[in-house]
Amino acid sequence: MSIHFGGFKHKGKSFVLASLSAFTLLAGCSAGAGGGANSAAPAKNETAAAPSSGTTEISFYFSGSQNVQELWKHLKELYEKKQDKVKVKLVYIPSGQGEQATMNRIVAAKKAGNNTIDVDLYEANGGSDLAADKKDSVFEQLDEKKIPNLNLMNPANMKDAGYKVVPYRSSSVLLAYNSAKVPTPPKTLDELYDWIHKHSGRFAYNDPATGGSGASFVITALYKSLPEEAIHNEDKGIEQEWGPGFELLKSLSKDMYQQGVYPKKNQGTLDLLANGEVDMIPAWSDMALEQINKKLLPETTKLAQIEPAFTGGPGRLAVPSMSQHKEAAYDFINFVLSPEAQAEVVNKIYGFPGIEWSHMPAELKKKFEGVSVNYRSFNLGDLEADAMKRWQKEVAGQ
Repeated sequence: MSIHFGGFKHKGKSFVLASLSAFTLLAGCSAGAGGGANSAAPAKNETAAAPSSGTTEISFYFSGSQNVQELWKHLKELYEKKQDKVKVKLVYIPSGQGEQATMNRIVAAKKAGNNTIDVDLYEANGGSDLAADKKDSVFEQLDEKKIPNLNLMNPANMKDAGYKVVPYRSSSVLLAYNSAKVPTPPKTLDELYDWIHKHSGRFAYNDPATGGSGASFVITALYKSLPEEAIHNEDKGIEQEWGPGFELLKSLSKDMYQQGVYPKKNQGTLDLLANGEVDMIPAWSDMALEQINKKLLPETTKLAQIEPAFTGGPGRLAVPSMSQHKEAAYDFINFVLSPEAQAEVVNKIYGFPGIEWSHMPAELKKKFEGVSVNYRSFNLGDLEADAMKRWQKEVAGQ
């Protein structure tokens, strides 16, 4: 199904997008190298005055693209205007090694028996971070007594997360393509792979270790011929069944952009599409929609999902169990899940809300009437990191 300015659905939970012209009216303003386990991750700390007496300051470690950074700065400002008990110190960490270094610190503090850590709130990823919590139980158990606005969410979302992380927003990976060059986009994976072979050099995906859209392309290929339940299997034994998927990726390599050049980060492939160097890429829905709206991508850019669908997933908030400011962190999360804050998530970064649409402002829901498209969630744990390493060796290194 092709969408110019379309919509999305997650496993029976509808997330729909209306035309970008309507989005423009809504969004008046614009908006996945560390040290060891005991070293601080490279971070860009927001400058903030010391909290006044009676005020608690929480340190919030997060990563993401520029639009996500702008969102958190905006939500922090809204939150601090509403109350004077909690201040939020934003600590940006680079995607990849920076995230891993921060998680290493959290795990090391727990293993050392420390009862304090300077990370009070953490934006966790769905792979290695959740696997680390499953092993060492580093995140606090969450419920509606601690965060009342959890009752605005679909209960299945918290259950899927083991009640350890709060999925406060979500997005999906789609095909972004230049409709002037691709009037009829592929509808299935096989059609996509056939298109790539027939249009050599006109498709690109980013290095999967540097961005989720490229990782989605790789993982979707690896699991193409495996049973559907395999996408929720964290047993390392399944890696033996990845062989056909890696052979597929290697066969596609010669027909990729510049015969196997893989840009860095999600933005790298969007830049190639914007400059006309390629005609089709996998891209995160929120990033593509924002850049279409800002006219950073050609007006002929359209979005489509294929069957079986690419992966998608939520942004997740977690409270380390060693934090000394848990109550303050809960209060900030509760604000983030309010309809007011969730509307900002939709308007500013084109993300799907973490709460159910029935709790969103009526005028916003009306703007989101449109076509729904599916995406899949992969729960691979540490297997994802193994897949990225093997891709570097067998595909990029061939």
